[in-house]
Amino acid sequence: MDSMRQHKYARLIQKEMGEIFQREGFNYFGKAFVTVTGAQVSPDLGVAKIYISVFGVKESKSVLSQIEKHTREIRKELGSRIRHQARIIPELKFFLDDSLDHVEKIEKLLKETRQPPDSN
Repeated sequence: MDSMRQHKYARLIQKEMGEIFQREGFNYFGKAFVTVTGAQVSPDLGVAKIYISVFGVKESKSVLSQIEKHTREIRKELGSRIRHQARIIPELKFFLDDSLDHVEKIEKLLKETRQPPDSN
C-alpha cells in the first residue's frame, strides 16, 4: 500500500519527466514520440520506476536502451527541476508500458468476433 506522500511524489516525477521528454527528448532518443504513462516511487523515495510508451518507431526497446544510456543526464535535469520540492532525487528505472498494445490487440479480437459471418 503506497502512502499519500509516495503518490504525490510519483505524480510530481511523472509530470516533470513528461516535460523533460517533451523538451529534451530529441537529444535522448531521436524522433520517437515518448509519453510517460506512470511513475511509482519506493517507500524511502530513493527509487522511481518510470513507465513509458513509445510511438513512431518500430523497435521500442532500442528507444528504451537509448533512454537508459542517458539516465544520468535525465536524473540531473529532473533534480534541477524538483530540487526545491524534494530532498531526495531518486534513482531512475525505466520500463516499457505495453498496456496500449494489449488494448489494441483486444479491440482487434473483439472486432473480429463481432463481424457477422459471410452468408453466400
